[in-house]
Amino acid sequence: MIKEWTKEEILAVYNTPLMELMYKAAEVHKANHKVGEVQVSSLLSIKTGGCPEDCAYCPQAARYHTEVKVHKLMSVAEVTEAADNAKNGGASRMCLGAAWREVRDNKDFDKVLDMVKTINEKGLEVCATLGMVTEDQAKKLAEAGLYAYNHNLDTSEENYNNIISTRNYDDRLNTIKNVRKAGLTVCSGGIIGMGEAIEDRVGMLYTLSLLRPQPESVPINALVAVEGTPLADQPPVPIWDMVRMIATTRIILPKTAVRLSAGRQEMSLEGQALCFLAGANSIFAGEKLLTTPNPAYNQDMEMFKLLGLSPKKAFADKPKEESVGLEN
Repeated sequence: MIKEWTKEEILAVYNTPLMELMYKAAEVHKANHKVGEVQVSSLLSIKTGGCPEDCAYCPQAARYHTEVKVHKLMSVAEVTEAADNAKNGGASRMCLGAAWREVRDNKDFDKVLDMVKTINEKGLEVCATLGMVTEDQAKKLAEAGLYAYNHNLDTSEENYNNIISTRNYDDRLNTIKNVRKAGLTVCSGGIIGMGEAIEDRVGMLYTLSLLRPQPESVPINALVAVEGTPLADQPPVPIWDMVRMIATTRIILPKTAVRLSAGRQEMSLEGQALCFLAGANSIFAGEKLLTTPNPAYNQDMEMFKLLGLSPKKAFADKPKEESVGLEN
C-alpha cells in the first residue's frame, strides 16, 4: 500500500540530518531496487530552439538571446543513427525532445511516430518529451511503441508562475493524465537551483506523491544556468542539496526510478557516488542533454566500473495498470 505523505512529513524528511537521511534512503533503495543497477538513458533534441514558451531556465525559448541555434525536426535516418550510437554506448532508453509548446497533428508528428517505431524495433525503450499532448495523441504514441512520456512539473504549484507564465500547473497535470489514459509510463520531475524555497522542492515532491500510479521515473535536475536566460545569474546548486533532494525523493517515492539528470557535468565523481548511495538509479548519458553539456558515454562507463554499477536492461519493468490521476 502506498503511503500518503503530507507536506509537513516530506519537509521533515528533507530536513533530516544528512548522514541519517542518506542511511534511510539507502535502506529504502535496497528494499525496493537491485543495488548497483542503474538505468542509462540517452536524450536527443530532435527539434531545437524557437519555442514560444517563456520557461525562465530554458535556452530554447525564442524570446531569449542565447547561443542555441534553431534547427528543424531531424530526419528519421538521423535519429536512427543516434539511437544506434546510444545503444552501443550502453543506453537502454532513448528519449526524444522537441522544443514545442504542444504537439500538433501534422506531418512533423507523423515523423515522430515513425521515429518511435524505428527505435522501438531496435529493442530500446523510447521516451518522448514534446510538450502538451491530448489523450488521442498520447494513444497514437503508445500505438507506435512509445514506452514513457516525460512532462516535468519543474517546481511547486505555488512557485510555478515565477518560472513560467505561458502555461499553468493544471496544463502540466492534464498532460500527465492524458499520458496515463493512453497506458504509457510517466517520467516527471523538476529542477532545483532556480531560486526556489525548500518548501517548493517539498511541494513538487508532494504533488508527485499524489499521482496514481506514482511516476515510474522522476528526474532531479540541477539548474544549468545559461547566459541569456532570466536565471543566468543563479549560483550553482551545492552537491549537498542534490544529495538531500535525491534521498528525499527516494524515501517519498520508494519504487520510482530517481534520475540524476542535468548538472552532472559540474559534479565530481565523489558527488555522483553520494547521489547513487542516496537512491539515484538512473542517469542520462551522452555528451548533451538537449542543449547543455553532459558527461560522455565512455566517462560514465568508467564511473560505473569504478563504483561497481551495471546498466539496467531495457523493458525490465512492466507498466502497471492502476487507476489514473491525482488522489483527492
